[in-house]
Amino acid sequence: MSTDWTTRDIPDQHGRVAVVTGANTGLGFETAKALAARGAAVVLAVRDVDKGRQAAARMAGDVTVQRLDLTSLESVHAAAAELRAAHPRIDLLINNAGVMYTPKQTTRDGFERQFGTNHLGHFALTGLLLDLLLPVPGSRVVTVSSVGHRIRAAIHFDDLQWERAYSRAGAYGQSKLANLMFTYELQRRLAAHGTTTVAAAAHPGVSNTELVRNSPTAVRAPMDRLAPFLTQPAAMGALPTLRAATDPAVLGGQYYGPGGRGEVRGHPRLVTSSPESYDLAVQQRLWAVSEDLTGVTFGV
Repeated sequence: MSTDWTTRDIPDQHGRVAVVTGANTGLGFETAKALAARGAAVVLAVRDVDKGRQAAARMAGDVTVQRLDLTSLESVHAAAAELRAAHPRIDLLINNAGVMYTPKQTTRDGFERQFGTNHLGHFALTGLLLDLLLPVPGSRVVTVSSVGHRIRAAIHFDDLQWERAYSRAGAYGQSKLANLMFTYELQRRLAAHGTTTVAAAAHPGVSNTELVRNSPTAVRAPMDRLAPFLTQPAAMGALPTLRAATDPAVLGGQYYGPGGRGEVRGHPRLVTSSPESYDLAVQQRLWAVSEDLTGVTFGV
């Protein structure tokens, strides 16, 4: 294997089924495209089916589209039921979709939009599909976090939905910290269950995608000008996710990100998350709260 991990290092994926959320654009598109190119049957789980079909048409291989709106638990349940009917097994579940720095909004179920979409929607989807992964040798759940998980790094149990005072950056940081805590607690439960399924996480560094479209103008304008110098293309940003999903050496509970200075750019390598993310008591409390909010419980 090359020193700098690239898509050329992805093992053959023929016979494997991969579900990628938010795969019609950006990181999700590049992730799905690379998996399909290596032979996986890839499902683009997207909110806008028309955009999903347009994305699928730009990929080579076995690619289908599944409607999934992570802002609606009803949609998550419906998507899970349709995926179960279409696929008796799932090898890879890649929780990639996300929103960033949105104005104060709520999901259809009343959750703060970033927490509801980035964490609770994926929590519910994983719980509803997990039994399709558990019997599959080497199956993985990969959840995409962000360097933003270090911003105001805390799970605000006293105001999870940011009803008292809203911060776009703070709410985003909480949701991305939740992604990591979910991964670590899921891996602990999987290990105790005795399955070969593992949970891992990844982050794309600072990638040039549509994710910053909700940023305040004061942030977005300079980012647009400086993007060629401060960011990396989406295809590079997808590499940590692809490595976490396919590298045979990956272990459960590991976290991958760009290997350059500050984890902003570069080829993927094993990285560490914030000290707060490893707090076992908070991980377990977040899990219990997430089960209560979503009504989804896991078989592990």
